[in-house]
Amino acid sequence: MKRRVFAIFIMLFYLCFGVVKTYGRSTAVVSYWGSRGDEVIQIQTRLKRWGYYNGAVDGVYGNQTYQAVRRFQAKNGLTVDGIAGKQTLAALGLPTGSNSTNNNLNLLARAISGEARGEPYEGQVAVGAVILNRVRHSEFPNTIAGVIYQNGAFDSVYDGQINMEPTTTAVKAAQDALNGWDPSGGCIYFYNPATSTSKWIWSRPIVKRIGKHNFAK
Repeated sequence: MKRRVFAIFIMLFYLCFGVVKTYGRSTAVVSYWGSRGDEVIQIQTRLKRWGYYNGAVDGVYGNQTYQAVRRFQAKNGLTVDGIAGKQTLAALGLPTGSNSTNNNLNLLARAISGEARGEPYEGQVAVGAVILNRVRHSEFPNTIAGVIYQNGAFDSVYDGQINMEPTTTAVKAAQDALNGWDPSGGCIYFYNPATSTSKWIWSRPIVKRIGKHNFAK
């Protein structure tokens, strides 16, 4: 009963304050407890793929989805409110009403900045290329956000550096990677051999070394 009352309150709050507006059809830019529809399905699908959600992908934003969103937000340095607002949707790689190309550029730049700030420019582009190579690879998620936020994939997500403003160099490197430059030679892994604690990564064939990073397939 309490959960139902809470859900109704949340729905009325957002409707009254205009966060969700409809003009004959839904144009929601936020989902929350009580929401239904395609956007919720996409949220559940991504959270399930990344290990945050174990419920059914049914398009109903109930308690399980709410708790999964909170876990995702806590893990990724977002405001933990259980509401899939613009920042959370962007982190999930879902449309927020803004230009998706700019979203991808900014997210890729933040990942490059967090993972390779201070590395040679070629190495920063190579890090971006590795992320894009994963997007095209069958063993990884098929979006930039999906690759970057995949559980355990990148230290910059774990330590919160992904949420910092990217350097100007990282933005340029991201644009070059998106334009097709791949200094890594098609690699899908990179790591710093001086700091890596993964024994498995050492088993991957090294293609080249740029700065402090090994790039491997």
